[in-house]
Amino acid sequence: MAEVVKYKIDMHTHTISSGHAYSTISENARYAYSRGIEYLGMTDHAPNMPGSCGALHFLNLKVIPDYIEGVRVLKGIELNIMDVEGNTDKSIRKSILKRLDIAIASLHIPCIKPSNIEENTMALVNAIKKDYVNIIGHIGDPRYEFDIKKVVSASRDYSTLLEVNNSSFDPHNGRAGGEEMVIEVLKECKKQAVPIILGSDAHYYSYVGHFERCEKVLEKAEFPEELVINRSTKEFDEFLKIKRNIFEKS
Repeated sequence: MAEVVKYKIDMHTHTISSGHAYSTISENARYAYSRGIEYLGMTDHAPNMPGSCGALHFLNLKVIPDYIEGVRVLKGIELNIMDVEGNTDKSIRKSILKRLDIAIASLHIPCIKPSNIEENTMALVNAIKKDYVNIIGHIGDPRYEFDIKKVVSASRDYSTLLEVNNSSFDPHNGRAGGEEMVIEVLKECKKQAVPIILGSDAHYYSYVGHFERCEKVLEKAEFPEELVINRSTKEFDEFLKIKRNIFEKS
């Protein structure tokens, strides 16, 4: 029997196809169901991440059922932000992205080196503006300082969610140490009434649907529950439609 949980959505998870994750999509979905997760994002790393899968993997995601183990599976990708223009993995063309349900874009050390605040901010804001990007992954990596107000304002203006990432608060994670930055992001989101999304960033099935570290940070920021989009699949669907309509016309 599935648990009764307040957060029904986990859009940021990985499978063995990412090369450094260790569960299948069926294992992730089975555990997601046990956690009470209704929407599960299958967002493996895009090709510029060393060891990950190629473009063909994402082109062929159509063979995966929409529901696995009773959970709706959104077929997606975690793109790599490659430069200050916000460009992402060149091999993942728009024709591939249009076949997907969801696209996360993230800053990753192997793909873009940290720069100064101005350039880090440009990279994030320009990625936010991309019509195919729905979520900016693990915002608040302390290695990439940025102008919080500008990034939150862009999130609001371009309907791109900023992700508070559960794995980032693991002291053994390379992004550890960014809690205070994330709290400041949350405070600015609250000020501008900008919704955010929580992501587990699970690389093994037993982390799917776990947001306990995120919840502690939300509490510290006194962040309003109504701005956490994971609580409502209906609101999430409406949010996705905004960018999908723009993307389909591009």
